[in-house]
Amino acid sequence: MISIVIPVFNEEENIQPLIEELVAVAAHTPISEIIYIDDASTDKTASILKEMQKTVPALRVVRHPIRAGQSAAFMSGVRAAGNSVVVLMDGDRQNDPQDIIQLYEEYQQSSKSYPKVMVVGRRHKRQDTMMRKLSSRWANGIRSWFLKDHISDTGCSLKLIRREDYLRLPYFNHMHRFLPALLIRDHVHVVEVDVSHRARVAGKSKYGFWNRVWVGIVDLIGVKWLLNRGLPKGFTTQEQL
Repeated sequence: MISIVIPVFNEEENIQPLIEELVAVAAHTPISEIIYIDDASTDKTASILKEMQKTVPALRVVRHPIRAGQSAAFMSGVRAAGNSVVVLMDGDRQNDPQDIIQLYEEYQQSSKSYPKVMVVGRRHKRQDTMMRKLSSRWANGIRSWFLKDHISDTGCSLKLIRREDYLRLPYFNHMHRFLPALLIRDHVHVVEVDVSHRARVAGKSKYGFWNRVWVGIVDLIGVKWLLNRGLPKGFTTQEQL
């Protein structure tokens, strides 16, 4: 079964439409939980979620009393999840819930050959400004070259991961931007699939180029340090009898 994990901050206009889409997708995919993490919203996000819990049995809500950021919210949601597979996605409706079906099908297929699998979305025909597209392309290129993760679009939040693999990761703020590299470090097979991308129709983006670039450089160096200190591939232990 699948748990959907969605962090939000002040997304009151997007809550109900996205949940309705997810409920529709759950009719065709084994989704049993939709977990929203309200990262200390100051608008009507909390009250709308509370109201929707009355009619959507699969909906669970975790709330942060203070704003902690997207990485902390993802971690809170994965910890709360009751299923072995989790799907991470944004709450701004730019990720299309229909693509969860494709991610899950790829996960089932890849799991026949690999014990640990992560499926990541790769945004096709991004519906963003040219500035955002160019800055994302630049950041993805630098990250992929420096970390050697061979992933073209880590900025796409839509990802399917085994819960136990995620919970083994070392937590740090902004870690969600480096999930493929961190999981590859733990010998997880990562595969990309093309997914759709929709324009934001309500609410405001919480991110821009300048509030990412400097902290991103520091994080990149830190992640490279972590990658160089993982266990060797094929590592196992055997008790001497």
